[in-house]
Amino acid sequence: MKLFERGEETLAEDGKIGVAMLSFAHVHARDYASQIESNPHLKLVAVWDEDPARGRMEAERRGVPFYAELDQVLNLAEVEAVVVNAPTFMHRDILVAAAQAKKHIFTEKALTITVQEATEVMRAVEDAGIRFMISLPSRTRPEILFAKKLIDENYLGDITLMRARVAHMAALDRWFSGGSAWFGEESKAGGGAFFDLGCHRVDIMRWFLGEPASVVAQMTNFSGAYEVDDNMVATVTFRSGAIGILDVSWVHRYGPNPLEIYGTQGYLGIDQGPAGPRIQLISQRVTSGEIQGCVTPSPSSLPKALPSPMEQWVNAIREGTTPTINIYDAWALTQMLENCYKAAREHREVVF
Repeated sequence: MKLFERGEETLAEDGKIGVAMLSFAHVHARDYASQIESNPHLKLVAVWDEDPARGRMEAERRGVPFYAELDQVLNLAEVEAVVVNAPTFMHRDILVAAAQAKKHIFTEKALTITVQEATEVMRAVEDAGIRFMISLPSRTRPEILFAKKLIDENYLGDITLMRARVAHMAALDRWFSGGSAWFGEESKAGGGAFFDLGCHRVDIMRWFLGEPASVVAQMTNFSGAYEVDDNMVATVTFRSGAIGILDVSWVHRYGPNPLEIYGTQGYLGIDQGPAGPRIQLISQRVTSGEIQGCVTPSPSSLPKALPSPMEQWVNAIREGTTPTINIYDAWALTQMLENCYKAAREHREVVF
């Protein structure tokens, strides 16, 4: 494939960015492959997988070559970017190798299992000067952007407490088996419900409340379906003085997944309904017409959604734009996860 230079980027002659899928282990991997195939600026050119049988099947399905060795893919000139969906315990080695090969990186969360590994990845990404993105789509959602605006512009006053739940029935219905069985293995996944599903609320809480100070936590394996936590709560004290309660479960059959934020001048509650997010806002600072959507906020009055993490990543590669999610956010998520689990496993308060 003939290549040409565009600024600092090397693109194929058709202007498309050559992408390699690195593993289909994650349950979202096929969706990312579809996003690549449907994006006019991307071209899927190769597949690598730690499971050769799965990798060959997925490569054949998409009409691209399969490579049994990671180095083979990372040495291909036509591979300019990679999408990483390997089990989390493999992330450090894959991400560092991709960065050192100067490949732009899109990765599933969490970044790594430990902070030490996350630090090594962050340094490799920064040293390589590549475009990086981690999949944290909650940050692009209108209701989350609305909440961040209210916090940043002090409509709720000083935040005193945030409570966030995210839960589904993965353990009750034994969602993970075969190629996805690693989600239930602590050594490969890092943890269970809180580590996988909890990433979304953990990241949002830190984004909203700032630097954490300490954490206590409780976790259980209620169902016995897997060897990891399927029901866990962490209480984080932030340097601002705010308290955050994170509530994550794989044994949730019915009920809401609310996000509640309490401040000295107001309250914001968000829950998902069939017609979109249901929002309740009470604020001493809001008067009629002061801020669009604040008095009786509805889905139609919320901020517009931001481009998806993958779209932001592509734009950063092509146009040099700055994504709203960065490598430090990915590192900070791992730090939160590691310390929440340490607190639960060691039955003590952990200081950040």
